[in-house]
Amino acid sequence: MKIAFFDVEPWEKEYLKKEMKKHTLKFFSGHLTTNAAKKIKNYEGLSVFVYSKVRKELLDLLPKLKVISTRSTGYDHIDVAECKKRNIPVLNVPTYGENTVAEHTFALLLALSRKIPKSVNKVRMGHFDLEGIRGFDLKDKTIGIIGLGNIGKHVARIAYGFEMNIIAFDLHQDKKFAKKFGVTYKSFDHILRNADILTFHVPLNEHTHHLINISNIKYMKKGSYIINTSRGKVIETSALLSGLKKNILSGVALDVLENETFIPEESVLLSQKYLETQEKDIKLILEEHILTEQKNVIITPHNAFNSKEAIIRILDTTINNLKCFAGKKCVNRIG
Repeated sequence: MKIAFFDVEPWEKEYLKKEMKKHTLKFFSGHLTTNAAKKIKNYEGLSVFVYSKVRKELLDLLPKLKVISTRSTGYDHIDVAECKKRNIPVLNVPTYGENTVAEHTFALLLALSRKIPKSVNKVRMGHFDLEGIRGFDLKDKTIGIIGLGNIGKHVARIAYGFEMNIIAFDLHQDKKFAKKFGVTYKSFDHILRNADILTFHVPLNEHTHHLINISNIKYMKKGSYIINTSRGKVIETSALLSGLKKNILSGVALDVLENETFIPEESVLLSQKYLETQEKDIKLILEEHILTEQKNVIITPHNAFNSKEAIIRILDTTINNLKCFAGKKCVNRIG
């Protein structure tokens, strides 16, 4: 097939060329625009990222288009209904980083439990004494997993290996999985009051916004820990500061902050364009600055998804989507 790729970085171009030698490929570093569409009017395949808006007026300029493969999980940037009318399958990347985010979650937890940052800093300062760096075992601790979807299940598998007590909250209960990995489903309130470690793996929506807030932080088990690798706005920053100040929380580890603008999915962060869309709130900036100064707080820069393997999986799935379509087989089709 003749396939056009948009929003492509130089290293992606080389990877795609190597893996799709049998196809005619054309690459654009920018978005799909009217002018760009005129240059690929004879192309049958189209691959875009979330910044390219594939609407009716652009589809009109691509009369020979047979398939669209987006290099993302989300597909709001594509008029799927219009594509369906034209019998143009839309393919996506359903998953790419479940284990990656789960591994980072435990990296944060172990950094807290074994005081890794403080230990490293001591050695860098030339101190090899053990004062102030005694940690705690994960074995027999109760971990509360909020959201037992693909990522949450990977977290549960790892926790099972550490011989932790696992309780979870999710609207959809997978009882077969729970039985295999020793997970007990509980109410959110129960988990709040009983978990030694509370970790979040939910999308951001009206139901998950500020799941932990200034009103319910006081009900958490005294001395517990919070880890968040999902979305910043799932937890109210003021609540974290209050929990730490009142010694309700012994530690916090975050890969996301409330001040982040809406991110449809993590792979957007790899684009320089994301930095141009950032909007800041002064109150949150101050609160988050205070948070970063706390000795029992660890913050990473929304990096949980960002492994070499996860990023390659995005491209590999896209390549497979297009190769399968060329071979008269449709995989990862939306709708």
